[in-house]
Amino acid sequence: MGTEHEMTDEEKRRDQLTAAPDATEEDADPRIVVSERDGVKRIDIAEDADVRPGDPTKDPGSH
Repeated sequence: MGTEHEMTDEEKRRDQLTAAPDATEEDADPRIVVSERDGVKRIDIAEDADVRPGDPTKDPGSH
């Protein structure tokens, strides 16, 4: 019996995100940025994320 490679959490996440039909490696790219400052954790959408939250019927540049 050989030793099985135990996947890291990052490898499991990437494996899950690329398992769908027609999935690409880019589908597993991070979409959020987590930072912590003075004990406060902040979660932001990555600037280069292909998909961003918001109203899909409005132009992202208009307010």
